[in-house]
Amino acid sequence: MTTIQNKIINIGTRGSKLALWQANTVADKLQAAGFATELVIITTKGDRMLDRSLDKLGSKGVFTEELEDGLRDGSIDIAVHSAKDVQSKVSEDLELLAFMEREKVNDVLLSLNPDFKLEPGSNAKIGTSSTRRRALLNKFYPNVVTGESRGNLQTRLKKLENGEFDALMLAFAGVHRMEYDNLIVHIFPEDQFVPAAGQGSVAVECAMNLEPELKARIKAAVDHPETHHCLLAERAFLRTMEGGCSIPSFTLATLKDENTLQIQGGIVSLDGQRHLYEVYEAPIAEAETIGKKLAETILSQGGVEILKEIKEQRS
Repeated sequence: MTTIQNKIINIGTRGSKLALWQANTVADKLQAAGFATELVIITTKGDRMLDRSLDKLGSKGVFTEELEDGLRDGSIDIAVHSAKDVQSKVSEDLELLAFMEREKVNDVLLSLNPDFKLEPGSNAKIGTSSTRRRALLNKFYPNVVTGESRGNLQTRLKKLENGEFDALMLAFAGVHRMEYDNLIVHIFPEDQFVPAAGQGSVAVECAMNLEPELKARIKAAVDHPETHHCLLAERAFLRTMEGGCSIPSFTLATLKDENTLQIQGGIVSLDGQRHLYEVYEAPIAEAETIGKKLAETILSQGGVEILKEIKEQRS
């Protein structure tokens, strides 16, 4: 008979180097807590369809759907995701059990030219797969030309080598975890280029019907409570905005002290011309409430019109 203590935890993950780094980090923490683990590599729609931009694929479950199917059929016990890839609403039969300690949240530029500088009037060509990053570049660096750059980090770097782009715009977390810090030529300030909800953290998802004791043990081993509070706020913002990775919304929650959470966020039009932004503070216990309030404020200030315009442009 298998007991909780000697159970092998099957960890579902995508197969990219970064995804495997995340899954192995979770595995290390579980092993330190006394569990045996095994990685189960699963290919998602987002991995297969690299010829289409994320906004063409849609935002719901592009990188998570097949992993979530594994949770439902019991072939895996937990799924490991980049937190920013998790859709705004998780199915009722699943739950986000834990969020690992967050890495530095900034967006960065990578270039093979160490002398590359991003100036206000720059007309450099920058590769990115993010609607949010493109829209913010349109606002703050309107002369920059952006191009679609999907695939894993190594695939994108090939495009740099081939001269398709002058630089790539990515999350610092992935660049750092893959040890490409030496290629960073610009760090965007997080209060100007506010990141996507969840950026820099790793999410652990499970089925609601996973054994309660096992859930509790897994959460105790991998969850970072401070990060968890922040992501509850950010994901409440995202849910209320009804947006995912194909919508140029942004939000970042931080702890001002042990009792107070601050959240900033907003939305920017695709052309960068309209930029809505607000900051709120609340007790940590009200993390989800304040995230929802921030989104409602942004929507009431013109966010609804921006979202409608984006939908019309893509239809």
